[in-house]
Amino acid sequence: MVAVSRTNLDVAALRSLLAGMELGSFARAADRVGRSTSAISAQIRKLEEQAGTPLFRKSGRGLALTAAGEAMLGYARRLVDLNDEAVTAVRGVDLSGGIRLGLQEEFGEGLLPEVLGRFARAHPKIRIEAVVSRNADLLARIDAGRCDLALVWADMQPAMAAEIDGYVLGPRHVERLDAVPMCWVGSATERWEPADGDPLPLVAFDRPCQFHAAATAALDRAGRPWRVTFSSPNLGGLWAAAAAGLGLTVRSRYGLPAGVRALSPEASDLPALPSMSLAMVRAAATMPPEVERLADILRTALGDLTRRDGPPA
Repeated sequence: MVAVSRTNLDVAALRSLLAGMELGSFARAADRVGRSTSAISAQIRKLEEQAGTPLFRKSGRGLALTAAGEAMLGYARRLVDLNDEAVTAVRGVDLSGGIRLGLQEEFGEGLLPEVLGRFARAHPKIRIEAVVSRNADLLARIDAGRCDLALVWADMQPAMAAEIDGYVLGPRHVERLDAVPMCWVGSATERWEPADGDPLPLVAFDRPCQFHAAATAALDRAGRPWRVTFSSPNLGGLWAAAAAGLGLTVRSRYGLPAGVRALSPEASDLPALPSMSLAMVRAAATMPPEVERLADILRTALGDLTRRDGPPA
């Protein structure tokens, strides 16, 4: 039988490609993957040779992906994920124990199943206890030692912003993941046409919330009157009230259910809103290998969710 010669893509080069596109610079990617900038350039040239076609084209003063580059990027994510999953599965096949994970409500449905599935395939003997809740509860669990890893909205209190800048308060250790634009959210079916001079109807949590505070601050600056027409202790209640047309609420684009939609500030004559930092909080600076692996999977799944459902730039 005649052997067929096949091209084997370099996983390390694919990892560098992903890092470069994520960070917007191959110089920054070099720091992440622990290689020199020239080594990264050599990896990209090798990928182009293996692909047999250019992966990049000139775009202004920078570079942009060609159609082949876009295809390569999509496969690179899958190949690197599968490589990492295989390595951790082999190395961690005998690991056992439990991990306590906390997530914001909007990530429970879109992110949690994928994270649990990926982790279970690599570490079938490790049990994950997941809780879906709001920031205050998740941070309290971290402080009390009842949660190992949590995904939180990091600008909910001034202390969190200081931690992101490199300071650690108490047992919390924070890694900033993304800056997520806030957006106005209303019914997907009920047309919203406020009468001139009428207060803007708002749907809000029954406790302090940074999203609501940002919305009311923006309205006050714009001189727009507002009033709370419905309050709820949970996100599901906000979605139901917004879907029914009882008022507008403010969240990110993550996890929006079918009954609501993000409103364009320009088209809806609403003030622009700021961004909210999304962060991963650990109970300690150094965590067991299985917790760090879960953190890696969480980052990857969040990146996939951002590309699929997340806010546009």
